[in-house]
Amino acid sequence: MTATEQNATLPGRPPVVDRTTWQTARDELLLREKAHTREGDAIAAERRRLPMVEFDGTTEVTGPDGPVPFLDLFQGREELLVYKHMWHDGAPHQGQCEGCTMSAWHHQVAVPYLNARGVSFAVVTEGAWEEVPPFVEFMGYTQPWYSVRGTHWPVGGPMGYVTSYLRDGDRTFLTYETTGRGNEPTEGIFALLDMTPYGRRESWQEVPDGWPEGDGPCWYWRTDVDGNATWGGTGRPAPQWTRPGVTAEATLGRHGHHH
Repeated sequence: MTATEQNATLPGRPPVVDRTTWQTARDELLLREKAHTREGDAIAAERRRLPMVEFDGTTEVTGPDGPVPFLDLFQGREELLVYKHMWHDGAPHQGQCEGCTMSAWHHQVAVPYLNARGVSFAVVTEGAWEEVPPFVEFMGYTQPWYSVRGTHWPVGGPMGYVTSYLRDGDRTFLTYETTGRGNEPTEGIFALLDMTPYGRRESWQEVPDGWPEGDGPCWYWRTDVDGNATWGGTGRPAPQWTRPGVTAEATLGRHGHHH
């Protein structure tokens, strides 16, 4: 079968070529990938030079042992990364934030490596503390979790952020925070999907003519019991279907939320 005949079975898709031709195109893209990596390194260097904001590290947050000073989240280390998890008050597990679930599910595997590098990690949420442990147990999370309800930025404040802090003795400083697509480096699924032919299958993406049309952003974060993407009442954040004893649902059970 000739390349032309092969292409006829793949309408609108990139051409089918021999390995040498593919390698040439791949090497050209690699030059751009390397430039992108170097620019990322330069941005990270600038990030390390951002000014800092000092705040009161004795501000109390609530964890498994009751109220503790925010300083405790450092676990004796100098550096701390925190993920700020949104919360829907009184909602069942399936009604909690799908985006924050996607983030927190990724972060748990990073903690041992962060700790080995001298960086502590914690998740904070504006949810009332009594609602948090059952959710953490259900999800199987091993990261430290705390409630920051009633506190102000930079301990609390808007949720959905990755936030970086530095400690110097009893002095505490905010050094960096990001949200939205700025969180993507902490969520490996995006980089993996960007390596696939169809990418994220989101409608904003630029794709070859004739490629499958994308859906709305993040459409695959919540699925029903059969694995179909849905943000309706039968859906759960996708990782929840891996949890023991999980059942199909008919409602998200949301009544309000803090973020």
